[in-house]
Amino acid sequence: MNDWVLLGILIVVVGFALRLNPLLVVTVAALTTGLIAGKGLLQVIAAFGKAFNDNRFVTIIYILLPVIGLLERYGLQQRARTLIAGMRGATTGRLLIAYLFFRQITASFGLTSIAGPAQTVRPLVAPMAEAAAEKQAPTIDEAGRERVKAYAAATDNVGLFFGEDIFIAIGSILLMVGFLEQNGIKLAPLQLSVFAIPTAVLAFLIHATRLLLLDRSLAKRRVQEAGE
Repeated sequence: MNDWVLLGILIVVVGFALRLNPLLVVTVAALTTGLIAGKGLLQVIAAFGKAFNDNRFVTIIYILLPVIGLLERYGLQQRARTLIAGMRGATTGRLLIAYLFFRQITASFGLTSIAGPAQTVRPLVAPMAEAAAEKQAPTIDEAGRERVKAYAAATDNVGLFFGEDIFIAIGSILLMVGFLEQNGIKLAPLQLSVFAIPTAVLAFLIHATRLLLLDRSLAKRRVQEAGE
């Protein structure tokens, strides 16, 4: 075995430590590994092309982002804020709990790309949560706004992370099924995904509690401002 092929890992570590361009670092590491392994330059480039072709769905994001940018330019965030501002009883916590439920349910059916930081959090969820926070605490400062935005992003991550493992065809479930089968343990994907349900429920309850505490802190801030 040629241990020099591990040089590619070192290049990645050093490149990231020096904060170089990630795409350039990974490309150089892959080329180095391939050449040291005895592959020709054309073979390595062909491997790059095959990987890109097999995973070309990843480039859909380059089409999606300009569309979202155009929607934002023509007032998508403002309309989202106006919608929440006109709803009585809407709070930041309640809004994000509803989004958390939506995110977990859709992820559990494998619809992981139906929402996300670029698709929904930045253009819709964060502005709506911020508008609700302004109703709860009209003089909220910049640090408070950033905190609300962080909670909106965290809600998306929690919903996706703990919801997707319920879906039987998700990569993590299939990876575990394959690993266990290699070691003589045969399980159906459904048998593993069922065990993800209690974890998802607990994640929902814990994060929902954090969101309600956020509501409480915003309400407390408003009372303090009124007292002053």
